[in-house]
Amino acid sequence: MTELVGNRLTQETSPYLLQHADNPVHWQPWDDAALALAEQSGKPILLSVGYSSCHWCHVMAHESFEDDATAEVMNEHFVCIKVDREERPDLDKVYQLAHYLLTRSSGGWPLTIFLDPETRVPFFSGTYFPKRAMYQRPSFVDLLLRISQAFAQQGSEIGEQGERLVELLQSTAARESEDQAATSDEITDLRIFSKAFKELRQSYDEQHGGFGSAPKFPMPTSLDLLLRYSDVADPREGTRQMALDMALTTLTKICRGGIRDHLGGGFCRYSVDQEWMIPHFEKMLYDNGALLSVLSDACAIDPDSLYRESIEEAADWMIREMQSQDGAFFSSIDADSEGEEGRFYLWRRNTVRKLLSEEEFLVFATLYGIDKQPNFEGRAWNPHRYDSWRSVVFRLDMEPGKAAELLASAKQKLFCARELRVRPARDDKVLASWNGLAIKGLVCAGAALDMPEYMDAAEQAVDFVRSRMIDQETGRLYATHAADRSRFLGYLDDYANLIEALLHLLQHRWRDDLLVFVQDLAERVLAEFEDTDEGGFYFTSTEHEALIHTPKPAIDEAVPAGNGVLCSALLKLSELVHAPEYREAAERILRWATPDMERMPSAHASLLGALHLYGSGLETCVIRGEASDTAEWQAVCRQGYAPRRQCFSIPWECAGPDWLPHDASGAPLAYLCENFSCSVPIRDMNTLRSALKG
Repeated sequence: MTELVGNRLTQETSPYLLQHADNPVHWQPWDDAALALAEQSGKPILLSVGYSSCHWCHVMAHESFEDDATAEVMNEHFVCIKVDREERPDLDKVYQLAHYLLTRSSGGWPLTIFLDPETRVPFFSGTYFPKRAMYQRPSFVDLLLRISQAFAQQGSEIGEQGERLVELLQSTAARESEDQAATSDEITDLRIFSKAFKELRQSYDEQHGGFGSAPKFPMPTSLDLLLRYSDVADPREGTRQMALDMALTTLTKICRGGIRDHLGGGFCRYSVDQEWMIPHFEKMLYDNGALLSVLSDACAIDPDSLYRESIEEAADWMIREMQSQDGAFFSSIDADSEGEEGRFYLWRRNTVRKLLSEEEFLVFATLYGIDKQPNFEGRAWNPHRYDSWRSVVFRLDMEPGKAAELLASAKQKLFCARELRVRPARDDKVLASWNGLAIKGLVCAGAALDMPEYMDAAEQAVDFVRSRMIDQETGRLYATHAADRSRFLGYLDDYANLIEALLHLLQHRWRDDLLVFVQDLAERVLAEFEDTDEGGFYFTSTEHEALIHTPKPAIDEAVPAGNGVLCSALLKLSELVHAPEYREAAERILRWATPDMERMPSAHASLLGALHLYGSGLETCVIRGEASDTAEWQAVCRQGYAPRRQCFSIPWECAGPDWLPHDASGAPLAYLCENFSCSVPIRDMNTLRSALKG
């Protein structure tokens, strides 16, 4: 039966699945036909989950999935299903958690997990397995034969293990009755921020910034938490400045480090070392969107030229290389090219010397360590700033303006030379949730640098989602778009990140139709995702496929938890449109999440961000007037770091939210609103400046 089906991935839209469409493995997509095939055949399911820019996914594909002998074993003993974790994050979340419960170790990609064909409950799992035994792991073929034999001979034991695993999965979502809800006092108690700060402080790397040791991730949600803590902390305790130093030092090290692409812009996913020197070279849209947001906040605190330069280069990279002609943003860029990780980004000293003038080489090599020993496998250089620009210029005894010109020309020459190389592959799949993070990041960047072209790019992405990723009959959001097809009903993250992004865009580019759109999304997520019994929102809606477990995400992972993002967005939207039902839903999220936040506060950074708005008070400023007349008013409202303030500039010709008077015209004016109550019109900028709180 399996032989008759063959490899069915050729009709898929995912670039990752299409990478495997020519494998001799009889890969199936996760669909009704594949699941029915498994049930009918009685063979266990070999589920392989990955994504297109995943380095170890490529390695396992080359070693095993492209090998005829290995494929023969897979086809004979299993129904093999391939899943793109970016298209089906619901499946990935469930089976990554199952992997952890089975192995008590963290997962990753590729995830290799074996399921019972009837219950789809896993009974064995791992990640990457080599073709030949190494790294203290068995060979993949040997593992396959052992698992097939065990499934045939130990069916009853495997079934019992599956029942226990399902019970464990259910218990992860269950709550003891006394923990089901927090009191009003508990969800406004900001002392939890001190606990979160202490946790981050314990894992903070004093020398290099960041948290923990290698591999080291940027963790923008944790950096945002530190910045917010500076708004909450008692200045008499001295921890406020400590938190700011931790956040700004980490961002400085990241912007100087090799994790940043100093020639083409943007940031790689993580550093393989503790010093941010050598990255894992894949570039993800979500990392760059989130880093743009937190760097823009950092600029409001400390307008360092390094931050501004990093923001501009990352935003330019996103628009140049990641934005489609239709406005949407693609997902990622591979780490590998020509079969080698990082090949596109690495340099030989002689190559750099030949491309640059003597003076250009002196400046570039001194700043980026080309004058030191190779930092990549002893044979090549990945640009990494060992010192500040000011120190380098001083050491070279060079006039700053001249040095800046030489550096700019050197970087441009090297960038043009690099463009002639074989480029890493790009995953051109569009994800609604990641586009939300990118839109927000570009809006923040545009505001921080006063560059409206970044707002233009963000607005184009919003219009793409509205026109191409919304079902015109049902109004439901789709999660992905590729090969001119939108697929898979949107998940919680898709709705949450888009609502949050739209609220940021509306602050700078007011459009009545976008207000309607954001309210439509909010109504949809309230109707189809909320746990009306315990509070909080499920990752999947009532319309999604039922899996062996339904997660309700609260902990931040590679992207912020959907419940945290949505909670903040609902609080902001509630104040904008004076809708208490959105605030009440946000409050239900916080009541549900508070017990877990108390246990592991720093792991719930995005939820703590929502708690910050709820407990400290959100201030909403609405400015009315002609766009040409309100720029100074907006500057007053948006000055400094004010994480509890949102400011909307609404032209006279726009209606705005329902509560806003519609018959006004003339000179600019402003309203300050809090807890659904607004001030009388403020007609003087100095009065507005004095009245602002957050």
